[in-house]
Amino acid sequence: MVQLWLRLCICLQIPGFCTNLLLSQTPERILSQTNGKTEILCELKNEYAGVYWYRWSQERQNFEFLIFSNLLGKATYGANINQDKFSVHRASSHKFYSLHISHLHASDNGTYYCSVFQSSQLLLGSGTQLSVVDFLPLPPKTTQAPLSTKPVRCVTESKATSKKGACSPLVWVPLATGILVLLLSLVPTAYRLHRLQRRLWLRIHRQ
Repeated sequence: MVQLWLRLCICLQIPGFCTNLLLSQTPERILSQTNGKTEILCELKNEYAGVYWYRWSQERQNFEFLIFSNLLGKATYGANINQDKFSVHRASSHKFYSLHISHLHASDNGTYYCSVFQSSQLLLGSGTQLSVVDFLPLPPKTTQAPLSTKPVRCVTESKATSKKGACSPLVWVPLATGILVLLLSLVPTAYRLHRLQRRLWLRIHRQ
């Protein structure tokens, strides 16, 4: 019995010392809010008569027996344990046990272990650290993607802006018409200048 408790103390002081391949606990850590509830899953590689659940409080330096659940689903609670707070659910395969904890409070902080007896030895799971807080931390803010600096094409801009914009047909159609009229008006003037130049050339050569 002394060796059992000595090994138990070593397990609690050195995390991972008692980790074995017969018990598997998930998750490793839990952060829950006050008055909430949580669940710890324990998987057994072999079938046993039942599963024990313990809690180690680092603050109080106390290793406390919480509840034992046998194959028939009957629960046995430790001394001064609130039966409305703790309950154990077992899967039909007898290899999955889950500890349910409700009405969470700061006093529930600690590391929870599922355990079984084998060959007069107490085998502990890897442990699940539970932390109960009044307010859960806010999720990290997502950074907004920067706006694109790619220039907007005139065709796209004309759809989003008014028809009176710089790319509107009401602007460039009259402008193009005015340029065309100006070019047509220059044709007669150029023809007259050409005839006048030819007459002057003829007079000079006749003299």
